[in-house]
Amino acid sequence: MATTRNVMRAVRVFGFGGPEVLKLQSDVLVPNPEENQVLIKVHACGVNPVETYIRSGSYARKPALPYTPGSDVAGVVESVGERVTAFKKGDRVFTIGTVSGGYADYAVAAANRVFPLSDALDFRQGAAIGIPYFTAYRALFQKGRAKAGESVLVHGASGGVGIATCQIARACGLKVLGTAGTEEGMNIVLRNGCHQAFNHREANYIDKIKVVGCRGPIEINPRDTMNKESSIIGVSLFLATEEEMHECATAIRDGIEAGWLKPVVGSEYPLEKVVQAHEDIIHSSGARGKMVLLL
Repeated sequence: MATTRNVMRAVRVFGFGGPEVLKLQSDVLVPNPEENQVLIKVHACGVNPVETYIRSGSYARKPALPYTPGSDVAGVVESVGERVTAFKKGDRVFTIGTVSGGYADYAVAAANRVFPLSDALDFRQGAAIGIPYFTAYRALFQKGRAKAGESVLVHGASGGVGIATCQIARACGLKVLGTAGTEEGMNIVLRNGCHQAFNHREANYIDKIKVVGCRGPIEINPRDTMNKESSIIGVSLFLATEEEMHECATAIRDGIEAGWLKPVVGSEYPLEKVVQAHEDIIHSSGARGKMVLLL
């Protein structure tokens, strides 16, 4: 099926580096969906921290240059490739990955990475579901083996993945403790499933919760993990099997239908401000929901 436009706006990266390597071009060809693919008219696209790591060239997974960033798209199906029966033109959808890149007016995605977007959620919220909620579910249950009645600390809980983790953990019967770096962030955390919130900029906050989370490098004595039989588990959504992704998708769909899965949208940027968005997501004073690009 032909699209109504031949060219579109898209952000292109021709060389790894700082945010300035993100180049907005207006003459990029609209991609065509191939077999088992869907072409989506993008209304919003989530900005994830991992996209800044990939752009800088410091991430283990490096796309071939040039490329367009962006995985979490929300929009309307424009056309579908052969063998696609689950979607049709005009359907509202969100994605957990794209083939052509989401920082663009149109994006192609594999049909098994596309999901119906409930009318209860707008496109901005749809763009905040993908990586945050799938990662949160994978971390809590597929890797952390969390069970109702247990306690979980969400460090940096006011960002996209943090809020998703709080909502899922609360709905599944865990006691949820969260940290944030601002008063506003702490209030967001408390409104989204946390039983208690702590300011991780306070010198003594660790003493209040008796648990340590850390984003940077740390040194540990492995013997210390034996005394409490503690575990350190890394999580990467990109390594999930198809069965695990299907499990995540089912849980998230159930959460949307039940009404407790409500993505919180934070900073919003037009596509022209993508460089600023990449600077702010790393250097902001504190997260307040999921950052999105609006198209």
